[in-house]
Amino acid sequence: MARDTARERHDRGRDETPEERSDRNWNELLQELRVMQTGTQILTGFLLTLPFQSRFTELDDFQVGTYLVLVGLAVATTIVVVAPVSLHRLLFRQHRKPETVSIGDRATKLALGLLGLVVTGVVLLVFDVVTTRGAALAAAGVVALAVLAAWLAVPKGLARRHG
Repeated sequence: MARDTARERHDRGRDETPEERSDRNWNELLQELRVMQTGTQILTGFLLTLPFQSRFTELDDFQVGTYLVLVGLAVATTIVVVAPVSLHRLLFRQHRKPETVSIGDRATKLALGLLGLVVTGVVLLVFDVVTTRGAALAAAGVVALAVLAAWLAVPKGLARRHG
């Protein structure tokens, strides 16, 4: 007999139909996407304004390359964050909410990973422009570790402890 996941055991503790569970899960997912979308929009907006600043022409090749990678990652993050909304809109009233929730969950996890890369990269770029390359690499390393701890290690640790 297959072992139940913590989520399945948790969901069974509620008195709800599969449709109600899908609706609840979808609403929870949308709340998470709203938080991510705000951060993603702010970072993307910040990055898109940089070339129009007078000091942008002073960036070295490493900084310009980092900037272009960050723009690509920020755009990819935006696309992935909005994808579940598009999916829901296209599948609306087709009674495919469980599939929508499942795909939305995977897209949100991917978007979190991309957002972590963007946040880390922005710190790298800003520290590199303002301080030294070594300080930038150290700061980006600290941010990467913080993102991994807060967004991956702590949740997985809690799931193991309560699973």
